[in-house]
Amino acid sequence: MKRGFTLTEMMIVVAIVIVIVTISAPSILRSRVVANEGAAMANLKTVGRACQAYHLDSQRYPASLSDLSTANPPYIDNVLGNGLKQGYRFEYDSSDADHFSVNANSAHTGLLKGRYFYMDESGTIRARADAPAGPADEVVG
Repeated sequence: MKRGFTLTEMMIVVAIVIVIVTISAPSILRSRVVANEGAAMANLKTVGRACQAYHLDSQRYPASLSDLSTANPPYIDNVLGNGLKQGYRFEYDSSDADHFSVNANSAHTGLLKGRYFYMDESGTIRARADAPAGPADEVVG
């Protein structure tokens, strides 16, 4: 008597695995997007606090994110100071010594693309789904 699996049994197992993967893949991808968005908002808050501390020390906001990471001691880490962290690109703008804004734009495309975020010196985070966020978009944090 030979022992083993028949072709039919193997096909049933493969079909079950395919159904499970098909059902779970979208929620796993969505979880990653949500995690990246949460990290982006946390990084925006970190940049905001760092800018406020820099302003207290210098009486002006920094000219760039790299100013925050190259200060002695640094206000933020080098990765964030380079503008790309945890799936988001951070674009900093300081038009004058009393104002700044930061955009966090998803570096991913397709299913992993998240929302766009914006924050200014007020510390309010705003979001938009389809294009870079700005001061008139929905408040999220």
